[in-house]
Amino acid sequence: MKVYISADMEGVTGLVGADDVQMGGRDYERGRVMMTEDVNAAVRGALGGGAREIVVNDTHSTMRNLLVEDLHPAASLVRGKPKPMGMLQDLDASFDAVVCVGYHARAGRLGVLSHSFMGHEIEDMWLDDDRAMGEIGFAYATATALGVPVVALSGCDVACAEVAEWDSAVRTAPVKYARDRFTARLRPADEARSAIQEAAEAGVRDAASHPRAAPDTGDHTLAVRWQSASVAQQLEGVPGVSRTDDRTVRVRGELPALFRLFGVFMGVAYSLTGQPPYC
Repeated sequence: MKVYISADMEGVTGLVGADDVQMGGRDYERGRVMMTEDVNAAVRGALGGGAREIVVNDTHSTMRNLLVEDLHPAASLVRGKPKPMGMLQDLDASFDAVVCVGYHARAGRLGVLSHSFMGHEIEDMWLDDDRAMGEIGFAYATATALGVPVVALSGCDVACAEVAEWDSAVRTAPVKYARDRFTARLRPADEARSAIQEAAEAGVRDAASHPRAAPDTGDHTLAVRWQSASVAQQLEGVPGVSRTDDRTVRVRGELPALFRLFGVFMGVAYSLTGQPPYC
């Protein structure tokens, strides 16, 4: 079994505010420790479920958050940016399962540190015109398009409910319960990490015992509504991209290619807005 772990930070045990997850924040260094421990719990679970190779992708912000010297020795690490495939860098059809650690709810949901990729700049995203999604949905759809199942996810209770809307079979580990966007009731850290380990172990074991779905090679539509009309106007210059209104762009293609193209979209948006997350 070959297992891929995509690790974000906003959904990590104990973290609730921008200072916990932004480089330079007063509690960021503590947040790095908490993130590393959550990932290690997922690695232990994957090993218990039968994994023989584990790749971890650090996907948050600078993508240099995990403490390399403290990462479980069974895992290799994809670290740094830019990454052409961002949160799914190095994922391909050779993997048997995906585990998402520290994920958060999409923009507009009342989950802890909820947003979609870029703080307030991305207001809404849709797959195939009518299915609202954020990072959870986009990662799930892209992984399954490659034929690799998402088997477990940790984050706040709202994030866990969000992945269940995509696939109720995904094992979830709620590590905190949202009370507002920057407030949560926290599970004790040891209890939360036990839940992550159990979800990862059960999910990887499920993947080993079930036949894999065929890859999805069909075309899909990605639509993104930006806060800034300038972003949409600039993106209209990308071949295949059209504007459906002043702030919304639409493009069609295969899912892995759309995921990579979306990374280009974000590069354009960052260059125009310079907006920090969570403002």
